[in-house]
Amino acid sequence: MKFPTPQQVAHVALIVTVLLSQKGLFASQQIEYENFTKLSLSQLESKLLNTNTEIEKLSHYNLRSGQGSIGYRSLSHSTPENKEWIEINLGKEYPIDEIVLVPTIRRDTNDGFQGDSFPAAFKVIAGNESSSQGTEITHWKTINKDEDRIAPLIIPTPDLTASFIRIETSKLSPRSFDGKFVFQLSEVFVFSGEENVALRQPVSTSSNQPDIAGAWDKRFLVDGMTPYLMDSSLGQQSIAYISLVGEQPSLTIDLKNEYPISRIHLHAVEQSDTVPQAYSGNLGIPPNLLIEGANKADFSDSSLLHQFRLNSLNDTGPILMWRIPQKSIRYVRISAGENNTLASTHPSMNRIGFAEIEFFSHGKNVAEGKPITVSYHNKTNQRSSTSLTDGNNLYGKILPIREWLNELALRHELEALRPLLSDQLAKRYKQQKKRLKYVSWLAGILALGICAIIIIDRFLQLRQMAKMKERFAADLHDELGANLHTIGLLSDLAIDSIDSREELIGILQQVRVYTERSGSAARNCTNMLEAKGICEDLVEAMNRSSRRLLTDLSHEIIFEGEEHLKKLKPRKRIDLFFFYKECLTNIIRHSGATKILTKLTANDKNIALTISDNGTGLSTSLKTNKLIPPSLKRRGRILKAQVSASSSNQGTTINLNLKIKRFWILK
Repeated sequence: MKFPTPQQVAHVALIVTVLLSQKGLFASQQIEYENFTKLSLSQLESKLLNTNTEIEKLSHYNLRSGQGSIGYRSLSHSTPENKEWIEINLGKEYPIDEIVLVPTIRRDTNDGFQGDSFPAAFKVIAGNESSSQGTEITHWKTINKDEDRIAPLIIPTPDLTASFIRIETSKLSPRSFDGKFVFQLSEVFVFSGEENVALRQPVSTSSNQPDIAGAWDKRFLVDGMTPYLMDSSLGQQSIAYISLVGEQPSLTIDLKNEYPISRIHLHAVEQSDTVPQAYSGNLGIPPNLLIEGANKADFSDSSLLHQFRLNSLNDTGPILMWRIPQKSIRYVRISAGENNTLASTHPSMNRIGFAEIEFFSHGKNVAEGKPITVSYHNKTNQRSSTSLTDGNNLYGKILPIREWLNELALRHELEALRPLLSDQLAKRYKQQKKRLKYVSWLAGILALGICAIIIIDRFLQLRQMAKMKERFAADLHDELGANLHTIGLLSDLAIDSIDSREELIGILQQVRVYTERSGSAARNCTNMLEAKGICEDLVEAMNRSSRRLLTDLSHEIIFEGEEHLKKLKPRKRIDLFFFYKECLTNIIRHSGATKILTKLTANDKNIALTISDNGTGLSTSLKTNKLIPPSLKRRGRILKAQVSASSSNQGTTINLNLKIKRFWILK
């Protein structure tokens, strides 16, 4: 897909902005064309919608067919770098607002109607009698889209006063049929307000290449005839009035008041909508046409406003325009004069009729809506004479010439802008589709992630429950088992001391203490963290437990790095204490040892606990299972510590190595 270059965007934006800033129809519209890349998707969509809506309001390109004048063509050249010029003498100085260049148009086999040989580069010079060389007021260089333009080119000329306009080319374009380089235009308009001051003014050129058919000539540059039919988007269709064959009645308009008339427009009858059309372009236009004005209804004071002689088909077109010496009149009469040779050759020319008749006073059509009288009327004629001044033609409302040309030019620029917007939107939609694809993949990944999280969470919950069960069992075994074993020993002592009342009472009091401790342990074994006073001081707890359990044994306990033990979390202190207590319980129950050595070493990185005894050593079944009792394995697993054991006839040694993890992510 080909996207617009910044130069194309800037060029279109400049032209459209200039057109929208003109007086009249577009004065109230304010549209800013920015760099499309800065606009959001919704802004681009809105701008495209507004562009389409604006185009629908503008006049359409509806091109003429049949015969008629084409315009001006210079001599041909083999290279584009040739200077050709045209100069229009306006007769006197005028304040000039705008210059309009209408290109010549050709039919292309593949692309339909196309502009032909519109100059690639030119400048516009304006001057007056005191400055015959003139002054350059603008320089124009076309881009690719202008080479085939069929729309008028609008050149704003604010604050300009001149009596002549000259257009000089510096680079020509090739004509289509032979590739020769020429300078050709269909029409040039020079507007002073609503007045085309170039209409039918003298034209001089650097060269002129007339043809045998007489359709090319410099005088056709300013005859007011364009390649277009006026086809506005407003108003209602109006069928033109035309008399029956052989009838040429006079048409009289009452303007209701006296007006200073300076311009006349006659809109020709449609020449049929068939292909090919039935008439050559002169239907309803007599070969000799008289336009008279008067201030009395009987025309006793009439004067000739204009006389038009149709010498060839090149003298007619969709709109006949004439500027006349200003004259104040109320009544206007249009009639056919004495026929010339064309009438006998073409009997259909013995008719008179128009789509619209316009008389201008100070730029305003004062004939619109005024009553019109036909000198005689055949009742079989189905065409009404009221259509002559209703302000509409076959396609809709008749617009002022300048407004119409500006609409065609604006349509060209907006239609050039529309594909740029569409391409940019297509690019955005493609990017959006790509992002949507990524989002879909991301949504799928997130869904899988959520499922994985749910599964992992469920697994962790089950694992946590298993750990809780394991810890619960370990706490019951270690805490209650030791107490119950002690109670059992005290019971044996009580039996032996049954004859000594005082000794028996002391033993029973100790049984009572251990019974209460067992009850407290049973209550708190589900969560030892809730038990008050357990292992707040690990060193003291280990000393106290060893004194209680190893009363009759030789025991030595060594601590190194006690300050690091205080930094352990309560759960770790409790688990470490229970591991030690379980080691002592196993020694008491199974080893028959008389000496026990405990060493606890702590630093910033790890804790090492070693318990040695001089007992009989571990059983054969344990030796085959890496010498570690199941209860100690369980406690080591809860602590996430490494536990090892060594045993011989001289005793058993249990080692625990616990690495301290300071970061929560490693826990």
